[in-house]
Amino acid sequence: MLEKINHFFKTFFSLENPHIQMGIKTYRRFEHFAPPISFVAGFSYDSMTLTRIDRLSDNLVLLGYLLMLGLTILAYHLVEMNVLKYPPLVNNRHWIPVAIQFFLGGLFSAYVIFYFQSVSFTKGAFFLVILLVLLIANEIFHHRLTNIYLQIGLFFLAVFSFLTFFIPVVVKDIATPWFLLGGILSLGAVAGVLYLLYRYSAVKSSEQLVRLGAMVGGLYLMLNIFYFMNWIPPIPLSVRHAGVYHEVHRTEAGFEVAYQKQPWYAIWRQSDKVFEHTPADTVWCMAAVFAPTELRTRIYHHWQFFDDRKESWTTTDRIRYPIVGGRDGGYRGVTFKKNVAEGKWRVTVETEDTRVLGRVDFEIRAVDSLSLPLVRGIR
Repeated sequence: MLEKINHFFKTFFSLENPHIQMGIKTYRRFEHFAPPISFVAGFSYDSMTLTRIDRLSDNLVLLGYLLMLGLTILAYHLVEMNVLKYPPLVNNRHWIPVAIQFFLGGLFSAYVIFYFQSVSFTKGAFFLVILLVLLIANEIFHHRLTNIYLQIGLFFLAVFSFLTFFIPVVVKDIATPWFLLGGILSLGAVAGVLYLLYRYSAVKSSEQLVRLGAMVGGLYLMLNIFYFMNWIPPIPLSVRHAGVYHEVHRTEAGFEVAYQKQPWYAIWRQSDKVFEHTPADTVWCMAAVFAPTELRTRIYHHWQFFDDRKESWTTTDRIRYPIVGGRDGGYRGVTFKKNVAEGKWRVTVETEDTRVLGRVDFEIRAVDSLSLPLVRGIR
């Protein structure tokens, strides 16, 4: 029986098999389409499967990718220096840069998805753009991944981006010291790789080691500046939805909200963009903020109106409320205002250290009665 099975595999997977030959010919014919197709397919798959940033299985996969990325970078240079002489690695050394590209692609693809969920398209969008550029560059310039400076720089960014959200998920806190700890651990991981490369002469001189260290130090300084300038999204927190309403009531089914019927061309909108305000009206803002399980923090609704005379936004209130993480749809927080002036308004959903999670822009128009009926829904 075993002989028959062995014969089947040898025959079916033999390069002489006409079906295998046809497959090889077809691949070579359309080979130039393979990278973009695999990129789109892989990113689409990740978008569908990476749903929660605190899912243990996903984080273990990313942690494994980081470990394998560090090992493949080491393996590439140790094989090139003839230090590592393991035949399977030596004979297939041309595949090692492909493995580096694979692990980088998997990591940055996940990071783009997770950071996109936290970004508010204000300052935090800048860091998301950097991750997106790195993801695309990894696919286009894969032939340059043999450069040690590029490898070490990308490895540091990959470790740093992971620990920025993984440590808060583990410790159930988003305070600044945990961000700083993530940076220090990232430096330690890169220092370990550089030590091994230098010890086995893959880093050719102490001058090159200093240049590599200076590059990593520069990246570390840059990312800390980004953080304190609020250019890094407040990951792992994210806004699931936010809006302004005429009424908000808590029911057994959830929060019942009421907003004016929207135009046919804005059928997706389920809150008031133009708020017709009668003397008896109250303006309600509700935001659902997702946080990892058991993470506790405070969220703020920062109410502002645009002062036409000063040509700037003026704060009227900054109202806080506590949240507890774990709910898929996010923890729903509600604030309100009664006395509002006509004009442009916005409510910024932000963390205690003013990092922006989301923003609701709307316009107040004073009226005697509503021109459109109220629509009710559960949020």
